[in-house]
Amino acid sequence: MSEIAEPKRRRRMKVGVLHGAPGATLLPLPRVRAAVKCSSSSSGHLSFIKDVAATEPPKHLHYLLKVLQTRGETIVSPGSRQGLIPLVIPLAQNLSGDVTGLLRWPTAPPGMEMPVVEVRKHGVWLLAKNVDQYIHRILVEEDANSQRSSDELYHASSEAGKELYNKGDFAKSPMKNIEAYLLKKVGMFPDVLERKVTRHFDEGDKVSAMVTGEFYTKKDLFPGFGRPFAFYAEILLSRLLQILGPPMSQR
Repeated sequence: MSEIAEPKRRRRMKVGVLHGAPGATLLPLPRVRAAVKCSSSSSGHLSFIKDVAATEPPKHLHYLLKVLQTRGETIVSPGSRQGLIPLVIPLAQNLSGDVTGLLRWPTAPPGMEMPVVEVRKHGVWLLAKNVDQYIHRILVEEDANSQRSSDELYHASSEAGKELYNKGDFAKSPMKNIEAYLLKKVGMFPDVLERKVTRHFDEGDKVSAMVTGEFYTKKDLFPGFGRPFAFYAEILLSRLLQILGPPMSQR
């Protein structure tokens, strides 16, 4: 388990980690809020990834930017780095001020693509293992939401969407549970696994909940992120308290 930390060149910092949400890693918090600039083209991101990050840009990055913009997020210049850790390449900012970006590991395992992350006030959160997986998930969730009839996101994904997901596939699937569909057809996501654990507990299936929680901590599942271990530790502590009761100081 590794942590992502900003170099110690800032004198006044606080360190925080957000609990209760998936995929977080420890992150120094500068007192100055990030200043974000808008960009209407993906060419700047492609050039930045090639020339500065020194790696190959994701094939469907352009379509992800279009999808994020269609969802109401503001495209961010890759040069707008104030308040961000050096390893994050910013893509877009939502209304809450959180920044969606790509994580450029300095020593990534062979074959590992740049994961899509969200930079919040207190940490970095894993959204998907790569750009295609994130686009795929967005399209599935949009399609599964029967209250929406708009095809805007699907059209925004263009060729990538056609390659990754056929509209209506979720409805045709025997899996009516969105978490099960995402995990089987799209990929592994921290928040989806956590919801699955919670669902098992709610249904009284404690064995399945514990097995899923332990599976969540496999070292090759979400390398570099500590959230799975923190989540599983919370489960174990909860089970221990159920067996032994509260600490003596609370009795």
